[in-house]
Amino acid sequence: MIIDKIENAHYYKDIHPGIAKALDYIQHTDFNTLSFGKHDIEGDNVFIIYKEYDTKPIAGNYLESHQNYMDVQYIVDGIEHMGVATKCGHVPHKAYDVEQDYMLFDTSYDLITVKKGMFAIFFPDDMHMPDITTGESATVRKAVIKVRIQHS
Repeated sequence: MIIDKIENAHYYKDIHPGIAKALDYIQHTDFNTLSFGKHDIEGDNVFIIYKEYDTKPIAGNYLESHQNYMDVQYIVDGIEHMGVATKCGHVPHKAYDVEQDYMLFDTSYDLITVKKGMFAIFFPDDMHMPDITTGESATVRKAVIKVRIQHS
Protein backbone atom coordinates (compact mmCIF):
# COMPACT_ATOMS: atom_id res chain seq x y z
CA MET A 1 0.00 0.00 0.00
CA ILE A 2 1.00 3.59 -0.55
CA ILE A 3 -0.19 6.60 1.45
CA ASP A 4 0.97 10.05 0.42
CA LYS A 5 0.01 13.62 -0.52
CA ILE A 6 -1.21 14.25 -4.06
CA GLU A 7 1.69 16.64 -4.71
CA ASN A 8 3.96 13.57 -4.56
CA ALA A 9 1.97 11.63 -7.16
CA HIS A 10 4.84 11.79 -9.67
CA TYR A 11 6.77 9.27 -7.56
CA TYR A 12 4.18 6.56 -8.22
CA LYS A 13 3.09 6.96 -11.85
CA ASP A 14 5.55 4.38 -13.20
CA ILE A 15 4.14 1.56 -11.03
CA HIS A 16 1.25 0.79 -13.40
CA PRO A 17 -0.31 2.67 -16.36
CA GLY A 18 -3.70 2.64 -14.63
CA ILE A 19 -2.26 4.22 -11.50
CA ALA A 20 -0.75 6.96 -13.68
CA LYS A 21 -4.19 7.58 -15.23
CA ALA A 22 -5.84 7.63 -11.81
CA LEU A 23 -3.35 10.09 -10.33
CA ASP A 24 -3.47 12.30 -13.45
CA TYR A 25 -7.26 12.31 -13.21
CA ILE A 26 -7.11 13.40 -9.58
CA GLN A 27 -4.62 16.16 -10.36
CA HIS A 28 -6.62 17.54 -13.32
CA THR A 29 -10.21 17.27 -12.09
CA ASP A 30 -12.25 20.02 -10.47
CA PHE A 31 -14.14 17.91 -7.94
CA ASN A 32 -16.37 20.90 -7.11
CA THR A 33 -18.03 20.45 -10.51
CA LEU A 34 -18.03 16.63 -10.67
CA SER A 35 -21.32 14.94 -9.82
CA PHE A 36 -21.38 12.11 -7.31
CA GLY A 37 -21.52 8.62 -8.75
CA LYS A 38 -19.57 6.46 -11.18
CA HIS A 39 -17.64 8.02 -14.08
CA ASP A 40 -15.57 6.26 -16.73
CA ILE A 41 -11.95 7.21 -17.19
CA GLU A 42 -10.99 4.25 -19.38
CA GLY A 43 -14.08 2.04 -19.47
CA ASP A 44 -13.97 -0.91 -17.07
CA ASN A 45 -10.18 -0.68 -16.81
CA VAL A 46 -10.10 2.62 -14.90
CA PHE A 47 -13.16 4.31 -13.43
CA ILE A 48 -14.03 6.57 -10.52
CA ILE A 49 -16.71 6.38 -7.88
CA TYR A 50 -17.08 9.87 -6.43
CA LYS A 51 -19.00 9.94 -3.17
CA GLU A 52 -19.86 11.90 -0.06
CA TYR A 53 -20.62 10.18 3.24
CA ASP A 54 -20.37 10.49 6.99
CA THR A 55 -17.57 8.53 8.62
CA LYS A 56 -18.65 5.60 10.79
CA PRO A 57 -17.49 4.01 14.04
CA ILE A 58 -15.00 1.19 13.63
CA ALA A 59 -17.06 -1.38 15.57
CA GLY A 60 -18.70 -4.02 13.39
CA ASN A 61 -16.66 -3.27 10.26
CA TYR A 62 -14.30 -5.59 8.42
CA LEU A 63 -11.20 -5.24 6.30
CA GLU A 64 -11.72 -5.73 2.58
CA SER A 65 -9.47 -6.67 -0.31
CA HIS A 66 -9.87 -7.08 -4.05
CA GLN A 67 -8.46 -9.40 -6.70
CA ASN A 68 -9.18 -7.69 -10.02
CA TYR A 69 -8.84 -4.01 -9.12
CA MET A 70 -6.49 -1.80 -7.17
CA ASP A 71 -8.04 1.10 -5.25
CA VAL A 72 -6.70 4.63 -5.47
CA GLN A 73 -8.61 6.48 -2.74
CA TYR A 74 -8.26 10.28 -2.68
CA ILE A 75 -9.72 12.47 0.06
CA VAL A 76 -11.21 15.51 -1.67
CA ASP A 77 -12.46 16.99 1.59
CA GLY A 78 -12.50 15.81 5.19
CA ILE A 79 -10.51 13.35 7.26
CA GLU A 80 -10.91 9.68 8.12
CA HIS A 81 -9.17 6.71 9.63
CA MET A 82 -8.53 3.61 7.56
CA GLY A 83 -7.72 0.22 9.00
CA VAL A 84 -4.88 -1.44 7.06
CA ALA A 85 -3.12 -4.80 7.09
CA THR A 86 -1.20 -7.00 4.68
CA LYS A 87 -2.82 -10.25 3.56
CA CYS A 88 -0.56 -13.14 4.58
CA GLY A 89 -2.53 -16.35 4.34
CA HIS A 90 -5.58 -14.86 6.06
CA VAL A 91 -8.85 -16.74 5.61
CA PRO A 92 -11.73 -14.47 4.56
CA HIS A 93 -14.60 -13.85 6.97
CA LYS A 94 -16.78 -13.43 3.85
CA ALA A 95 -15.69 -15.38 0.79
CA TYR A 96 -14.69 -13.62 -2.41
CA ASP A 97 -17.62 -12.09 -4.31
CA VAL A 98 -16.67 -12.35 -8.00
CA GLU A 99 -19.33 -9.88 -9.18
CA GLN A 100 -18.38 -7.17 -6.66
CA ASP A 101 -14.63 -8.03 -6.54
CA TYR A 102 -14.19 -8.06 -2.79
CA MET A 103 -13.79 -10.30 0.23
CA LEU A 104 -13.94 -9.38 3.92
CA PHE A 105 -11.51 -10.20 6.72
CA ASP A 106 -11.82 -10.12 10.50
CA THR A 107 -8.24 -9.74 11.69
CA SER A 108 -5.95 -7.26 13.42
CA TYR A 109 -5.00 -4.03 11.66
CA ASP A 110 -3.27 -0.70 12.09
CA LEU A 111 -5.06 2.63 11.80
CA ILE A 112 -3.84 5.36 9.48
CA THR A 113 -5.21 8.86 9.13
CA VAL A 114 -5.93 10.15 5.64
CA LYS A 115 -7.00 13.75 5.18
CA LYS A 116 -7.82 16.26 2.47
CA GLY A 117 -5.23 16.18 -0.31
CA MET A 118 -3.95 12.69 0.53
CA PHE A 119 -4.37 9.42 -1.37
CA ALA A 120 -3.97 5.74 -0.58
CA ILE A 121 -3.26 3.00 -3.13
CA PHE A 122 -4.35 -0.48 -2.12
CA PHE A 123 -3.02 -3.50 -4.01
CA PRO A 124 -4.61 -7.01 -3.89
CA ASP A 125 -2.53 -8.03 -0.84
CA ASP A 126 -3.56 -4.89 1.04
CA MET A 127 -6.57 -5.27 3.28
CA HIS A 128 -8.26 -1.98 4.08
CA MET A 129 -11.20 -0.64 6.09
CA PRO A 130 -12.06 2.87 4.86
CA ASP A 131 -14.59 5.49 5.99
CA ILE A 132 -13.84 5.26 9.72
CA THR A 133 -14.34 8.21 12.06
CA THR A 134 -11.38 9.89 13.75
CA GLY A 135 -13.62 10.63 16.76
CA GLU A 136 -16.91 12.31 15.95
CA SER A 137 -18.61 11.43 12.67
CA ALA A 138 -17.65 13.87 9.92
CA THR A 139 -18.58 14.37 6.28
CA VAL A 140 -15.99 13.22 3.74
CA ARG A 141 -15.88 13.62 -0.03
CA LYS A 142 -13.76 10.91 -1.63
CA ALA A 143 -12.76 9.76 -5.09
CA VAL A 144 -12.27 5.99 -5.28
CA ILE A 145 -10.60 5.12 -8.56
CA LYS A 146 -10.68 1.45 -9.48
CA VAL A 147 -7.73 0.28 -11.60
CA ARG A 148 -8.02 -3.13 -13.26
CA ILE A 149 -5.02 -5.38 -12.79
CA GLN A 150 -6.41 -8.56 -14.36
CA HIS A 151 -8.20 -8.62 -17.67
CA SER A 152 -11.04 -11.06 -18.10
